Amino acid sequence: MTDRPRVLFLCTGNSCRSQMAEGWARHLHADHIDACSAGTDPHGLNPLAIRAMDEAGIDISRHTSKTVEACKPETLDLVITVCGHAHEHCPIFLTQNPRTRIVHRRFDDPPQLAAAASSDDEAMPHYRRVCDEIRAFIETLPDLLNASHGAATS
Repeated sequence: MTDRPRVLFLCTGNSCRSQMAEGWARHLHADHIDACSAGTDPHGLNPLAIRAMDEAGIDISRHTSKTVEACKPETLDLVITVCGHAHEHCPIFLTQNPRTRIVHRRFDDPPQLAAAASSDDEAMPHYRRVCDEIRAFIETLPDLLNASHGAATS
């Protein structure tokens, strides 16, 4: 175990936004935060999310899509839901652990935004934008961890 705060990024599929958030957290705060990502219904990594992160200089290609149980939920300090469905369906055992603080920070869904794209290249601006927004949020993660228990962000 580690003395660093354990942070879980939770999304439905653990394929895109939560994976990007884990990648940014590990890249920007590896010395201060133990990051993990999971899904309420994991279904594999999105190749365009991998591409967007690679363009930003971060390799998440070896990440795996996993369930909350794989992230040892009993040890979590902070759970950040990054999509509305995960926020609404956050596993009950996470909400019952008095040690675990839950915050909702919704990000747009790149696959949904890019649904009408005729090519991967046409879809990529959506992934890049969300990737940049997630990075900006992750840059503030130490402040969020240091904040007193309070209201969730949205």
